[in-house]
Amino acid sequence: MTVKAEQYDVIRKPIITEKTTMASEHGAVVFEVAIDANKPQIKEAVEALFGVKVKAVNTTITKGKVKRFRGKTGKRKDVKKAYVMLEEGNTIDVSTGL
Repeated sequence: MTVKAEQYDVIRKPIITEKTTMASEHGAVVFEVAIDANKPQIKEAVEALFGVKVKAVNTTITKGKVKRFRGKTGKRKDVKKAYVMLEEGNTIDVSTGL
């Protein structure tokens, strides 16, 4: 696998919600990342794919909810989010997508 393909495996997609829009005003961008990705891998992938300097990476894991569908119980997948703080003067336009 190429290096760029591995970086796209680490970073799955940007998350665009009201909360992440407010975070972007302070220089943060939020991505859904692979559940087994660590902070140095996320930092390296963002810097390589978008050509920006990353100041810090914070991660959270949201556990999947148990839901019912047609009387049967199921579980949503666990999601890992990365809050990527960018250096001053760097921006990423996530509205264009990956």
